[in-house]
Amino acid sequence: METVLLIVLVCVALALIGLVLIQQGKGADAGASFGGGASQTVFGSAGTGNFLTKSSWLLAGVFFVVCLGLAYIARDKAAGGELSFDAPDVQVEQAVETDVPQYQEEAEPVSDVPAAPAVEAADAPVESAPVE
Repeated sequence: METVLLIVLVCVALALIGLVLIQQGKGADAGASFGGGASQTVFGSAGTGNFLTKSSWLLAGVFFVVCLGLAYIARDKAAGGELSFDAPDVQVEQAVETDVPQYQEEAEPVSDVPAAPAVEAADAPVESAPVE
């Protein structure tokens, strides 16, 4: 089912691209709109869309529906269930794996280097600023 929808999606996308590329732009009508005798004037109605415009809208709608169908299939596959249209929403819990180590508070680090003795305020040498 998914493969068929993917093939249809690619075909519709290519057809839509082709239809858009062969259509004449709105700017091409600008010269005729200022008195070319056409029914589409600057202040008149835009008229109805031609066959290419309507076909583009139809293909865009089909493209949208096929994309929604593929999204539904992908969601159902992610939930791990069979494709069923009456299945309720399933909550999926996923374990998060990280490479970041968890913080663990440690006691004093053990080292072979002895700690320097603490100097008390009375034993500390006093340096005085030079008097000028």
